[in-house]
This record gives sequence, C-alpha cells and structure tokens, in this order.
Amino acid sequence: MKTALVTGSAGFIGYHLSARLLEAGWQVIGLDCLSPYYDVTLKQRRHDMLAQHAGFTPVIARLEDPGLLMDLFRQHRPDAVIHLAAQAGVRHSIEAPRDYLEANLIGVFELLEAARAHPPAHLLMASTSSAYGANTEMPFHERQQADHQMSFYAATKKANESMAHSYAHLYRLPVTMFRFFTVYGPWGRPDMALFKFTRAMLAGEAIEVYNHGRMSRDFTYIDDLVAGITGLIGAVPGQAPVSERDSLSPVAPYRVVNIGASKPTPLMDYIAALEDALGIEAQKTMLEMQAGDVPATWADTRLLTQLTGYQPKVGVAEGVARFAAWYRDYYSS
Repeated sequence: MKTALVTGSAGFIGYHLSARLLEAGWQVIGLDCLSPYYDVTLKQRRHDMLAQHAGFTPVIARLEDPGLLMDLFRQHRPDAVIHLAAQAGVRHSIEAPRDYLEANLIGVFELLEAARAHPPAHLLMASTSSAYGANTEMPFHERQQADHQMSFYAATKKANESMAHSYAHLYRLPVTMFRFFTVYGPWGRPDMALFKFTRAMLAGEAIEVYNHGRMSRDFTYIDDLVAGITGLIGAVPGQAPVSERDSLSPVAPYRVVNIGASKPTPLMDYIAALEDALGIEAQKTMLEMQAGDVPATWADTRLLTQLTGYQPKVGVAEGVARFAAWYRDYYSS
C-alpha cells in the first residue's frame, strides 16, 4: 500500500485531495496547523471527516517547525508528497507579509531538506497562477517567462519554484510544481469571492465587485483540480513522456504544470451563475481594482492533458450551483 504525505490536509484543496487518495487505497499522512487565517471550525470539520477513514493519520503542527517534517519523512517514508500548505491570499499578503515568509519560504525550506534526506518517488508542490503576474500574453503557458509578480504572496510562490528547482538539480529530486487557477467548490475557503458573495447575498447585503466587474478568471472546479493533481503523481519528471510543450528543466527532473479549466469566465457571468443558483439578484457595489490583483487569468492546460489525459468536466454554472447547495446545507445544519 502506498503512502502519501499531504500538507495542508485540513484546507480546501488538501481535504478533497486526501479524500480522493483514501478512496483510491492510499495511506494518507495529513499535516495541518489549523491556522486561524479563516474559520478553524471549517478546517476541523474537514479533518474530522478524513479521520473517519482508517487510512488517515492526522498531524497537527506547523511545517516550519524545525525537524518536524524530517521526523515525518523518516517515520513514514512517503511514496508521494503533495505540498499544499501555505499562507494563502493575495490581499492578506499586503497586510501580513511575515506570515508568508514563515509558512511559504521557511516551511518550504524544511520540506525540501526533509525530501533531500528521505527522497520520495515524487514531490509535488502547489504554486499559483498569480506567478504569471504582469504577463498579458494569454493563455498562460508554463514556458512563459514569469518574473513580475504583483503581490508578495505570488512572489513567495515563485520563490518556491526556484527553491525546488535547485534541490531537483542538486539532489536529483523529482519535483512537479503545479500552478492553480482560481479553485472553487464545496468546502471552499471563506476568503474567496464565491464564499463572500454567497454569504452577502443570503444576508441581503451588497457584494463588492472590483474593477467594476471588468475581470475574468479561469475558474477551476475542485473535482477537476484534484483529478489533475492525482494524474500528475505518476507523471514523474524524467520518466513521463515529453512533449514539445514540456516545461521540463534542461538540468533537473523538474517541471511546472498548469491546472485550470482552460476557459476564462467573465466575473459578471460568474456572479450571474450564483444569482441563478440562489434565486437572488445581487446588489452590487462597484469598486476600483485592488492592489496586487490582475484583471484576467487563463490557463493553457495542453501539457497537463498530454501528461495525464486531463479533461475538465464541471462548468461554472454546475459548479457554482453545487457550491450554493453545499453552503445552504452546511450553514443550516
């Protein structure tokens, strides 16, 4: 039986990924510090559901604690490590940059050191579409230069990519970085737009719409994202087929892969889907663009499809409706 170490297992993506791996017969070591960045109760509920499975082992601790990850790697010898734990949020990084320094840089250093000492067959690490920063050529593809990040959050994630590449080169550690594109769905994060919009609309309050609605995002439903991640576990750099679009490093077993829907949706259409799902017309407060934000994202996912056969299945209307149904059920129980 294979073992996976999933960091951030009580988070939105980490919970769904861990559940999928457990269903597939993996043993899962789930590391999470249950940080108070958003409602800890939501994180605890996710972990409690995972703990109902005999194959799940929860570890409540901070990944940046010296020696913690080294001990976990030594004890469990995971076959795959999927690193999702991070201080997330573009806007919060403007207000509290030290949180990002500690979790996203020091924590990743501890992870890489543990992986160097006890190498898994594959180390997979979450990056972000925000790494593309000021790029305007769309869709974003993995071989684009990405050197102009617009927020400290994005800068830390791009730094993670560089850190991981150096370890992949120096120690022949197979690493895949995946860049996520605006993930949404049931059990989502309360700091994300869909959660905020739903809460406000059900309370009869106005929603805040930035850049006067002139924005678009490559909204990616959580089940599609998890399918992309699980498909990549077996696509080990240096072993998987290579395509002309591959982002493989010329000096290391390392690649970057986009995971998105490859279909940008205007923000106002996203809001309209939520209005339909809730049966409520949103009151809208139109605002200027927020600092650190970008007007549009769009993922080129051809590399992911070549490596894994990935095809997103859930469109925005269906995905938003599923979230709205979950939200009403969760907060009425």
